[in-house]
Amino acid sequence: MLVIVAPGQGAQTPGFLSPWLEDPTFAARFDWLATVAGIDLAHYGTEADAETIRDTKIAQPLLVATGLIAALDLFPHPADAFARIGAVAGHSVGELTAAAGARAITAEQAMVLVRERGNAMAAAAATTATGMTAVLGGDREEVLASIERHGLTPANDNGPGQVVAAGTMEQLAAFAEEPPAKARLMPLSVAGAFHTSHMAPAVDRLAGLARSVSTHDPRTPVISNRDGQVVHDGREVLRRIVGQIANPVRWDLCMETMADLGVTGILEMPPAGTLTGIAKRALKGVETFALKTPDQLDAAREFCDEHGEASMIETTPTWRMVVSPAKGTFHISAEAAQLHLLAPGATIGAVASLRDRTEITAPHGGSVVEWLVEDGDLVAPGQPLLRLHPEASL
Repeated sequence: MLVIVAPGQGAQTPGFLSPWLEDPTFAARFDWLATVAGIDLAHYGTEADAETIRDTKIAQPLLVATGLIAALDLFPHPADAFARIGAVAGHSVGELTAAAGARAITAEQAMVLVRERGNAMAAAAATTATGMTAVLGGDREEVLASIERHGLTPANDNGPGQVVAAGTMEQLAAFAEEPPAKARLMPLSVAGAFHTSHMAPAVDRLAGLARSVSTHDPRTPVISNRDGQVVHDGREVLRRIVGQIANPVRWDLCMETMADLGVTGILEMPPAGTLTGIAKRALKGVETFALKTPDQLDAAREFCDEHGEASMIETTPTWRMVVSPAKGTFHISAEAAQLHLLAPGATIGAVASLRDRTEITAPHGGSVVEWLVEDGDLVAPGQPLLRLHPEASL
């Protein structure tokens, strides 16, 4: 099973876009998205130095545009992608790339949102001197306890041996003077304490814009940074992306879900390397492909052919489909089991695991066509649970 992942801020390097822009088709498509964003992204991806592209307002649109256009190079006929991709996920701003790739939102909507996301996060970062520091190694519980003791936030939990602490520069300095045992600290070249409460003003800005964005249920399961759950409601995908600006990225839980799905291959969109590097350490036996330059495209397509298989969503009718967000045991709602017509937002049941219990609703409502599982069944992330037919009266 193939999972496509999109990197977050910090993956960009000076000149990384140059070989991609040698292709006139890529260059034309990229220019369109840059025009939508109102930023000369070609300049920043080819000529600007590391400090310039570190700027949140530049880095985020640059990453999203590159991932989206590279995806069109990888899958010249986009419909073919949905028969190969089992799931998609993005790290931080990469969630916008993933959402557009799964067709929950359009590429143009993604570019407007990422432009405003970058601007709002940069403005929030400018109010207080904040930053982020990667904590490599050490005992996980000791690392998290030390982060909490210094008033910091574990803004990125990237799996075994890699947690990113974020907060004010004073807090980070104190943390550096008293690091966790057997851990190495590496300050990150970012403009602020992303995915912490310091970014709350940016959430307000994006939430206002998101209310005017039309969404669609994704064609491919989207694995959420918030908790690693599979999301199959377009409005919920967008809501989670907005809220994640000020909340930690749980990439560790995203990888747990990939394992639950049975992933065999992970392909990272450019500028690639960060997420495949994490996967090599955390998901033993899973093959990875870091797509960095266009001369790798043929090999990348072969990788997709080798690992690709349609998701359960793609092989089942998707209209008004309710799917499981996680692995666990499904418990049907007694009320829903008796109804033939469900109102929007009606609770249909819950999925229980050793870690938690997640309530499941039917966001769109509709008439029940068929239950695809029974009470007490074990279910996988993204597995269809219930098929509904839309009702005009709802």
